[in-house]
Amino acid sequence: MSLQDKYKEVTNLAYELGITNLQVREQDNVLYIDGTAKSAADKDKLWKTYEKIDPEFRSADVVMNIEVTQGSSTEYTVVNGDSLSKIGKAHGVSWQAIFEANKDIIKNPDLIQPGWKLKIPTA
Repeated sequence: MSLQDKYKEVTNLAYELGITNLQVREQDNVLYIDGTAKSAADKDKLWKTYEKIDPEFRSADVVMNIEVTQGSSTEYTVVNGDSLSKIGKAHGVSWQAIFEANKDIIKNPDLIQPGWKLKIPTA
């Protein structure tokens, strides 16, 4: 079974979501999926679909480079006791969306510091 067949559900969803500049290619036993999503929620849907096929992300046979169209976002200052999940729940977005929007600041999603100013993507 080719990787394109194995991950057909992911690529079909990408087409359904209207991922722009979508490119799907197989090279050296890795499936590359590139494109731009309209929202962080759409990007999360792709990752959740991938996770159904490879629940522990162990196959290491997919590289998904999905950018999110620069939409509006709000700024949030981290306070003591915050976690990305807690912040995400308060703003109606996933912790993964916040992490993706702040990869320049956050290296480990489990370690955030009070005082950091994070971009919160709109849901």
